[in-house]
Amino acid sequence: MKRVNVIGAGLAGVEACNYLLKRGYEVHLYEKRGVAASPAHVTNLYAELVCSNSLKSSRLDNACGLLKEEMRHMDSLTMKVAEETSIPSGNALSVDRDTFASKITHIINSFPNLVFHNEDVIDLPDEPTIVATGPLTSDILAKRLNEIIGTGSLFFFDASAPIVRAESIDMNIAYRKSRYDQDDGSYINCPMSKEEYDAFYDALVNAELAHIHEFDKNYFDGCMPVEVIAKRGRDTLRFGPLKPKGLQDLSRPKAYAVVQLRQDNLANDLYNIVGFQTNLTYPEQKRVFSMIPGLEHAEFVRYGLMHRNTYICSPVALNQDMSLKNKPNIYIAGQLSGVEGYVESAAMGILAAISIDQKLSNKAQEMPPIHTIIGSLRNYICNASKDDFSPMNANFGIIFGATKSNREETIEKSLKSIDEYWKRIND
Repeated sequence: MKRVNVIGAGLAGVEACNYLLKRGYEVHLYEKRGVAASPAHVTNLYAELVCSNSLKSSRLDNACGLLKEEMRHMDSLTMKVAEETSIPSGNALSVDRDTFASKITHIINSFPNLVFHNEDVIDLPDEPTIVATGPLTSDILAKRLNEIIGTGSLFFFDASAPIVRAESIDMNIAYRKSRYDQDDGSYINCPMSKEEYDAFYDALVNAELAHIHEFDKNYFDGCMPVEVIAKRGRDTLRFGPLKPKGLQDLSRPKAYAVVQLRQDNLANDLYNIVGFQTNLTYPEQKRVFSMIPGLEHAEFVRYGLMHRNTYICSPVALNQDMSLKNKPNIYIAGQLSGVEGYVESAAMGILAAISIDQKLSNKAQEMPPIHTIIGSLRNYICNASKDDFSPMNANFGIIFGATKSNREETIEKSLKSIDEYWKRIND
């Protein structure tokens, strides 16, 4: 039985394990949680979602929605379990994060050809290995990667939003409604008058920030701290995470701004504050966010926090099959490879596993076509400009030949191509 090592039990790591275990490999999974501290995780479960519980839009005319559908066609474990543990969130796919991670952990551990190692890897082995240590790669392992690659790793700061108990939200003030009346009232909305917004804004921009080691203001736009957005201008939040458009309750005075909370678990007793990633100190989060109408007596079960996200300069470091140029038995997957987002990270785990399987099986190396989202993401991280490389989300702008006018054709071509590709590599 051929052996493959997978370092990291996040989304990319479990997708890689799932692909390889089903094909009969002896997979040695290494995970440091339990023996080494993590600045963001709270459990030892595989595939723990440390920031939002949303996997973003399910619509096919949304790039991340199309990527999810492509992954379903590729037997994605993430997509299978996400559907089984989904909770109401309008057009988005959101999950009960604990049930999601528990199910994935159980599925991976049930394979008899899995060998689990609870240890902190500090060097890279000579056997075929997928490194999927994600944005929280340890300093020791990151240093070793730097030595192999020959160039410095890049990084940016990421943030997560607070979570509150549903029973502590004042529903005499808040109300349920999905933006633009989608298909449910899965979001809780806290409306603000101009006076309430102005008071909240002033408190937010003057609140005390937590200290971060190696602080750098190179934030990723998708996880920009709410206080940083606010400091761009008094009305910036009202045209961003607090925009009231599509959320008005006709039985109430017109809202000047609206804060949304999204269901965070299947029990429907926890909600996260949408768009409120933050670096405020915990006491300041309690003080400032309790100024939001309806959250005056909110019970916070988790405060927002920031952590450093590490990724390599893939155009310099990677071959087209996602292996390291200077150590080709090592494959890089997940956010470490330079994609951003849960779904995107999981997708790169599948591709790294496909590549390593093709190599060990002496098959022709073949990656998904570049007129698919998953193929375009792989193409981006391997071939983008090395001088200004930065993490990439799924978007139609990176698909070869995609335009606004041919969106339906792009979607149809993408899914047809994925089906053909999947059939070819599995024949």
